[in-house]
Amino acid sequence: MTQEAAIRVRGLEKSFGDLHVLRGVDLDVERGSILALLGSNGAGKTTVVRILSTLLDADDGAARVNGYDVRTEAAQVRESISLTGQFAAVDEILTGRENLVLVARLRHLDDPGRIAEDLLARFDLTDAGARRAGTYSGGMRRRLDIAMSLIGSPPVIVLDEPTTGLDPEARLEVWQTVQQLASGGTTVLLTTQMLDEAEHLADRIAILHEGRIIVNGTLDELKRLLPPAEIQYVEKQPTLEEIFLAVVAEKTEVQP
Repeated sequence: MTQEAAIRVRGLEKSFGDLHVLRGVDLDVERGSILALLGSNGAGKTTVVRILSTLLDADDGAARVNGYDVRTEAAQVRESISLTGQFAAVDEILTGRENLVLVARLRHLDDPGRIAEDLLARFDLTDAGARRAGTYSGGMRRRLDIAMSLIGSPPVIVLDEPTTGLDPEARLEVWQTVQQLASGGTTVLLTTQMLDEAEHLADRIAILHEGRIIVNGTLDELKRLLPPAEIQYVEKQPTLEEIFLAVVAEKTEVQP
């Protein structure tokens, strides 16, 4: 297999009746990088994800994941990719460890217990491993969900709006997890509506609007699309998120 992009999309089109959702999408995600696919509701982000994960057929165009064609080599694509949706797909009745063991067994992997313990440690969930997942915080549940998606070491992971509904602390936990994945060589396609999330995490940002990629580049490249900034001296005020995190951290430190 040649070292082509981990995800390559050319001319992707998809309609539902008279609704044209994708109108010729072109997209590359380089291996070991994070690409944020940015767009508002209805822009077509989830449709792209469903096509890449072989859950939906495109009307036209081509897409390859890890070198495999999503239409003609669907089985190999499914072995190469893992999808984490907008809501954590954990079994709340099972413990964190049992969730991981279950997925490892479904993938017919050797020593599911060791795999579970390794992932619990990797995602800082060892102390909570024996607890029912239904007792986890939002950030812990999302970390467990991502850990489950990594079983079998897929080279490509797709995170479809992974911080939906999370509080600021949990969102930062997920951000740290995503950065760890990329630093370990995993290719990440991240769909999001949150501008700060794309700015914080992505190596490249692609903006999907009305079914087309209208901009694709690094943050610096995107900034150069606008007129040069005027230098003004203003008093910087903290954001509400910075205030929230600082206050919570301070209260946590003073507790006995």
